Amino acid sequence: MRRFLTPGWIGLHAIAITLCGAFLGFGWWQYDRAQSGNDRSWAYTFEWPIFAIFVIVMWVKMIRDERSGTAPAPAVLEEPAEDEVKREIIRRQEEEDPALAAYNRYLARLNSETNGTPR
Repeated sequence: MRRFLTPGWIGLHAIAITLCGAFLGFGWWQYDRAQSGNDRSWAYTFEWPIFAIFVIVMWVKMIRDERSGTAPAPAVLEEPAEDEVKREIIRRQEEEDPALAAYNRYLARLNSETNGTPR
């Protein structure tokens, strides 16, 4: 349970509590307005507490994910393989249409000169 007392988690707890309090406060404010005759406020009277419930559900889900160790891992992009695929596509296009390949090299040269890195 100590992992939930780290600065990052304390910040998340504070944000969740603040949002829930604010959303419930907004709901109460809309209820007062609805009682005063503002018919549109009736919808907001129920909408704001639903937002508060959503914050609680997500907060509990984050805690459960952390406890079970199933927090989603960030996806790692494999750029070298992507570059290899790009080079293969360019090679095939150059074989198919030499004029298009020459035009693409011209555009690449202009782009590199514009970016300040001449080839």
